[in-house]
Amino acid sequence: MASKPGLVHTQDTAKSEGRRYWLMKTEPDVFSIDDLKKNKTTLWEGVRNYQARNHLTSMKVGDQILLYHSSAEVIGVAGLGEISKEAIPDPAQFDKKSEYYEPAATKEKPRWFCPEVRFVEKFKTVVTLEQIKDDPALADMLVIKRGQRLSVQPVEKKDFDHIIKMARK
Repeated sequence: MASKPGLVHTQDTAKSEGRRYWLMKTEPDVFSIDDLKKNKTTLWEGVRNYQARNHLTSMKVGDQILLYHSSAEVIGVAGLGEISKEAIPDPAQFDKKSEYYEPAATKEKPRWFCPEVRFVEKFKTVVTLEQIKDDPALADMLVIKRGQRLSVQPVEKKDFDHIIKMARK
């Protein structure tokens, strides 16, 4: 997708052009890029933060995702995914045996939602958090901002493209 000349590409302009970009964190000992590759798709369930939930519910089919391994031996972007189905009520919130059970949620008034994510690509090597922090072109990425612990966050197209270039070198 090409930007119009002179247009600053922001989440808002990406939205108006039909595609947005996201970073989704996962702990690889719980669910990794290899798990997504094996399963091909997964519901991105278990997110229990209202701001992250709002991001999940705004995702559209075709939105692109940087899959980020946190709490790992090598922390960073491990690969790519995309939204294959828009968010539905997170089934785990209704399961009393689930660690993500939400007693206040009902089928009529669910609290938590999850889109379906499809595997796109596993990078040969992880683009590490240190590489991201050290690259001035990525200075505005939320993932490196102090206090930014959100598990789902928007990414500017220019940053998304830059990470892909780093991964494919």
